[in-house]
Parts: sequence; structure tokens; C-alpha cells
Amino acid sequence: MPKTLTEAQIAAYRRDGFLLPLPALDAADARRYRGALEAFEAQIGENLSGALSPSKRQYRSRTYLLFQWAQELVRHPKILDAVEDVIGPDILVFTTTWFIKEPGTPHVAGWHQDATHFGLDPHDQHVTAWLALSDAARDSGCMAFVPGSNRRGQRPHTYGLSDSVNDAGQWIADPGDVSAAVDCCLAPGQFSLHNTLTVHQSGPNNGTDRRIGIGISYIPTSVRHTGSQRHPAHLVRGVDRYGHFDLDPAPVADFDAAAEAVHAASFAAYRANYAEQVTRHRAQQAA
Repeated sequence: MPKTLTEAQIAAYRRDGFLLPLPALDAADARRYRGALEAFEAQIGENLSGALSPSKRQYRSRTYLLFQWAQELVRHPKILDAVEDVIGPDILVFTTTWFIKEPGTPHVAGWHQDATHFGLDPHDQHVTAWLALSDAARDSGCMAFVPGSNRRGQRPHTYGLSDSVNDAGQWIADPGDVSAAVDCCLAPGQFSLHNTLTVHQSGPNNGTDRRIGIGISYIPTSVRHTGSQRHPAHLVRGVDRYGHFDLDPAPVADFDAAAEAVHAASFAAYRANYAEQVTRHRAQQAA
């Protein structure tokens, strides 16, 4: 029996490659978590958005290793119940990324698939929960998904898209027919689910408020990583019977020296593996 999704919703996710909108936080909690994020931004002296300096780039990712409030987001029961309904009860967080667009800025995501550089096997078991902490609407640069693109396999990507919110500036030069793309409009506190092979994009923020969302990458513990070195992950539900990943601990205290050390090591391993996957994909496209 599903925990929270209906059988029809699960079937729609498998058919279309996405599901939205789903409720997680009420308006007051969404404001509270946004306040915690913005207090962190003030603490480091930069916003976690497109113009972030390289020395602060690590703070866009894996914030759950630094703060209890971020732990609460990746472990939110309503999100985990929906994720469990599509990938099972033993769940790892592979990584998280803050996707923040300041109002009036040109930052976008070209058509792409998340699977391209994560190096997961089988990669179609990876699901992203994208949680909005501010309004994600058409004018603020919400995502758009191409229905059924998750069932068409991995697409070749190219690189160098300017003003991209994605680390490698990746994009699909020929995404095919995208006329049926569905806008992922989310109110603060709502989330979407999308499969790692679903082709999606987002436009610039032409609104008046920040577009704030966090992408939480969930995988079942049975999934392996294909990189040349072991990859860290974080157990958030169930048990890990496989040992395919090095399990990062939750922070004992917020943003203290111990938490920063765990986060720095985990981020370094993630970045090294990501770079290896980018190199692998580039070589495959050149062959």
C-alpha cells in the first residue's frame, strides 16, 4: 500500500516522469525555513544564487550536513512518504542543491537531464524532490518538464550555456519536441517529484521576489555509483543493507567545526566524482 500517493499518481509519475504539485510545508513553515536559509546567507556574506563566488560554492550543496533545519527538510515525512512510494523504504540523500534566482537576473537551466553527471546505476531509480520556499511561477523561472521523456533514455549533452544554474553549464542541443512541456508552478511549501531522465529546463526570474528552491536527490540504498572512488551519501529512512556509499553523519551542532569538516570532505568527494562524470560524458560524445 502506498504511504501518501495514490496508485493513479504513481502511474502518472512512471508514465510522465514527474508529479506536481505535492504539499509539504504550510505557509508559516515555508517562511521559517526561508528565514533560516537567508540567515545563513547573511552569515557567509553572499546569496546562494548565480553570482556566488567560487570560495562559497560548496554552501549551495549538502546543507543538511551543516544545519538541523536543513536536516528537517531532507527528512520531512511528507516528502519521504512520497519518495518511498516510488523508490521503496530504504532511502539515501545523494546530494542537495539550492536553486535560487534573484529577481531580474538572467540565470536559466537549459533543457537537460539530471542523470547525465551523477554516475548512478541504475540511474532511473534516482528521484529529485524540488521544494519551493518562495513562489515558483512562470514569471519567476519555474521548471518545465517534457512528459514521457524519462522513457527515452539518456540524451547527449553539450556544454557552455551562459548564465546556467547548473554546474557544468550543460544543455541538450536537440531536445526534440518540447511543445507539450508542463510548467512546474509551485507555491511556497509545495514540492514536485521528477525522474532523473526527465528532460526539463527553467527560464530567468522576471518577477519581483527571489525564486528559492532546493533540489533533493533521493536514491534507494540498492543503487551503486559508477565512479572510480567511493561516493558519500546520507541515510534518511530505513536501513542500508548494501554499503555502496560512505554514510555521512548528521550534524550534532549547527555550523560548528565538526559539521564544517564533514561537509567539506563530503562536498570535495561529490565534486571530484561529478567532474569525473562530466569528463566521461564529454568523451562519449566525442567518440
